[in-house]
Amino acid sequence: MDELEPVLRTIQDAFGVFLRPEVLALGGDDRLIRRALASGGWHRVRNGAYVFAEHWEQLGSEARHVVLARAVMRSLEPDVTASHHSSGLLNDLDMWDVDLSRAHVTRLDGGAGRTEHDVVHHEGLCLDHELVERAGVSCTRPVRGALESALLSGVERGLVTVDSGLRKKLFTPEDLAEQHTLMEPWPGSQHLHLVVRMADGRSDSAGETRTRYLCWAQKLPAPDLQFEVYDGSTLIGTCDFAWPKHGLLGEFDGRVKYGRLLKPGEDPGEVVFREKRREDALRRVTGWRMVRIVWSDLYHPERTAAYIRQLMAYAA
Repeated sequence: MDELEPVLRTIQDAFGVFLRPEVLALGGDDRLIRRALASGGWHRVRNGAYVFAEHWEQLGSEARHVVLARAVMRSLEPDVTASHHSSGLLNDLDMWDVDLSRAHVTRLDGGAGRTEHDVVHHEGLCLDHELVERAGVSCTRPVRGALESALLSGVERGLVTVDSGLRKKLFTPEDLAEQHTLMEPWPGSQHLHLVVRMADGRSDSAGETRTRYLCWAQKLPAPDLQFEVYDGSTLIGTCDFAWPKHGLLGEFDGRVKYGRLLKPGEDPGEVVFREKRREDALRRVTGWRMVRIVWSDLYHPERTAAYIRQLMAYAA
């Protein structure tokens, strides 16, 4: 097995997985495959598709889904293209709380839709201009992949994905509106109206998107996004949210945000202290209150909305 490893690693790097026929072509056999799996050296991604176990163990759930999607596509191309959640991740769109247990493909050969153990086959028409290549496999273009994903995942989850596509400039609002028009006749697409209407590329993270969704669902006033605060002509800071009529600023605080603010060699505590000074300056200049939302607040929307309303009431 040692003599096969360098070649199999090269295949894995290029195509995401290596396949049983490739192992056999290199002189291996099914007994070697069984030993590699039993010893924990290899991981079976799906029947007949493998990766080295230490590579698999270091991947998160989204990266593992991409490996699965690439394995599926290696088996089924050119009869299908990756679509829906699989297209979304291949196109570097954000996902939140989405079922990634199965790859998703759309039939290009007129085959029937069906669900298998690790792949969902969708029926649908894909024109050549709607297909792109990512990670060496075919998938639907970003705007279609985003709305396909939203079709399955619902408004809040879908909004996270669509917002990320706008933020990363993978498509424009005009592209989104055009794609939505094409998909309006699709079964179960009614909720896409709301996703498209609410989509806004100024939301800088899934947490900010979900906070906007919380405001809509709880009938709070829609916040201004990326609100700039000036002291004269000097920019003091930009807040994730603001409700100027209610004298309230808002920030979503996630681990990623603080990690992004870390300077080389800086302790996380220094970031928190710097953010505290920034908040003090924002409140001093505006005279407004500040609400900070964290991930746990989003799982208690009624309680969080009640707290925001209480802060708004102080400005009345």
